[in-house]
Amino acid sequence: MAKAKKETFADFLKELKQNAIAEPKPVEVIPERKYFLIVSEGERTEPNYFNHFKTFLPKHLIETISVHGEGDNTVNIVRKAISLRDERKKNVLLPDYNEVWAVYDKDDFPANRFNTAVRLAAQNNIESGHSNQSFELWYVLHFQFLQNALHRSDYITILSKTLKFKYEKNDLDVIKFLFEKGNVRQAIEWARVLEVNSTGTTPANSCPTTRVYVLVERLLEYVKHDT
Repeated sequence: MAKAKKETFADFLKELKQNAIAEPKPVEVIPERKYFLIVSEGERTEPNYFNHFKTFLPKHLIETISVHGEGDNTVNIVRKAISLRDERKKNVLLPDYNEVWAVYDKDDFPANRFNTAVRLAAQNNIESGHSNQSFELWYVLHFQFLQNALHRSDYITILSKTLKFKYEKNDLDVIKFLFEKGNVRQAIEWARVLEVNSTGTTPANSCPTTRVYVLVERLLEYVKHDT
């Protein structure tokens, strides 16, 4: 029996676009334009990843996804997201953001600080895209299920073996490989399983988990809607 072809990120996006084209849309209906603000802990790693979604949008919609790499951590990232959202609201010439996300990692920060960041986000209607231990967990899930509480350095080792070249945080070739070879649909499902398995546990003790999958689901739906 022939072995089934493994679905990649690229295959999934192609399917989204084909389905979007196939769906009949009444001429009089104008699709809602959504605006995303993503504020990340990393200055380049996360921005490189999320900015790639812009390449799937028509040129006139590219600016509907705003990504800020702050080079800061946990609580400060949430505060920055709150600040940028509120600044936007004061500008009558620009529409408000529909979704505001703070993306940050547990890393080696104290449990209390990490839990405080998650709580602060919830209290201020900021979506928390936190990962424990790090954002690279999301990358790993594109290729394999991981449920052991490994140190984030182990994620790097796993990724380097998968990529067949040394993983570097700011390497655009990593993003290219992920989108061309990774299975985003499977990554979403595995991340959801990890979150369910951590039900009733504080964010700092939920390892491994990542809520990046929720943001990716929303972005993929937007790409499907507006492509």
